[in-house]
Amino acid sequence: MKLGTFEIYPVTDSDIYLDGGAVFGIVPRVMWEKAYPPDEKNRIRLSLLCPLIVTRKYTVLIDTGVGTKHNEKFYQIYGIEKKSTMLESLPQFGYEPKDIDLVINTHLHFDHAGGNTTLNKKGEIVPAFPRARYLIQKGEMEAAINSNERTKASYIAEDFLPLDNSQSLSRVNEDIVEVDKGISLIKIGGHTRHHQCVKIESEGDVAFFLGDLVPTVAHLHYPYISGYDLFPLETLENKKKVLKQAFEEHWLLIFQHDPKVRMGYLKKGDGRFEVEEVKI
Repeated sequence: MKLGTFEIYPVTDSDIYLDGGAVFGIVPRVMWEKAYPPDEKNRIRLSLLCPLIVTRKYTVLIDTGVGTKHNEKFYQIYGIEKKSTMLESLPQFGYEPKDIDLVINTHLHFDHAGGNTTLNKKGEIVPAFPRARYLIQKGEMEAAINSNERTKASYIAEDFLPLDNSQSLSRVNEDIVEVDKGISLIKIGGHTRHHQCVKIESEGDVAFFLGDLVPTVAHLHYPYISGYDLFPLETLENKKKVLKQAFEEHWLLIFQHDPKVRMGYLKKGDGRFEVEEVKI
């Protein structure tokens, strides 16, 4: 779709299946199971949308999905089908990994950064986008390297350490930074302390990539906060601020994990936010 002079393509990686209780936190299953029906293992299907933004200067990829370098046990645990990967999605829109100039990681959990790296013909782990500069919050990188008992299952070192060694990594150490005219990184903590969203602006139009601040449409409702969030009260306060501004300024919101709705505009219904879907 067009956003001003920019183009946005709905690049996707494979769907992933995560425990529904963990995805919706304290919200009881009876409240979410009709909209997000769980399988026999209580897992719900989530998309892995990784938008491709084409500006006049750069081709920008936001997050990289789970990637293709994991073993079969990993794919079975998370219900991932390797046949529908990002490396197959990109060419559908006329792009190859070598065409990507910038890769933005909202954070470094394996379902957002797993596709940062890949295996070459020698079996070595190398950057999946050979020309790209990877943009990651400095604090997020430090948290990933120094993970603890609560966080270590979410971080896989092979997704990000090879980038440091290849010198293709840029560590962002600002709360707001414009990486290209109209493409801004905004640190919004809650899910992780240094999680960042992406604001996209062109000719007066604004789109906002929510990442895991609001992973699905259901999470627009304030009590819906993922059990994966390390700082849930920060998520709550930041979600209130972002959604209020998005509603007042008519931002196009892009949802990363919702299996049905990729993007839309906010509207008020029954005293709370709902989404008016925009189909691509």
